[in-house]
Amino acid sequence: MSETKDRPYHHGDLRRALIDTALTMLVADQNWTFTLREVARRTGVSHAAPYKHFRDREELLRELAGIGFVRLGKAMTEAMCPDLPSIRAHFMAAAQACIEFACQNPGLYRLMFSSDADKTIDPRLHDTAMSTFGILLELLERGQRDGSFRPVATNALAAASWAQVHGLAMLAINGQLLEEKVGPAPVPAALDILLDGMCCTD
Repeated sequence: MSETKDRPYHHGDLRRALIDTALTMLVADQNWTFTLREVARRTGVSHAAPYKHFRDREELLRELAGIGFVRLGKAMTEAMCPDLPSIRAHFMAAAQACIEFACQNPGLYRLMFSSDADKTIDPRLHDTAMSTFGILLELLERGQRDGSFRPVATNALAAASWAQVHGLAMLAINGQLLEEKVGPAPVPAALDILLDGMCCTD
């Protein structure tokens, strides 16, 4: 594990300080193998202090994943500028924002979709993740209403979209989108093919 500078905690919001320290460690090391004891040490508090706010390490990891979904949703929403010319352009912007978020936050992105961020045992994390997924659903429904997207089951369009975008994100952060394999601009090319299949033809 790479060294990150200890940030002694003095006063204020201990929960927030622990979360900020854990996020810094996640960015530095690109994984979440750290312990609550290590988070406490780097925050500058006693080993027992984190347990006032988190039952265990897994609860802290789920908190980090929830923050990731909120940030991802914000990135997608901000990418969909009102002046974009079409629903297709909005979809492309949101999808590329998701992939860029993954590339800029690989450790956090992997955690968000890992078994260590178990949404089945944390209703709050489940709701946060579904809220972000809802951005995609709303976009697809809007496209169906205005005739841009095919009038098929929305959840089928969502599954195809999610599989493609998430797959591209994981390939990108794992360094697998090599030009000799997939060409010089694989992300927009793949998204264009996806959209060609989703959009209505004249």
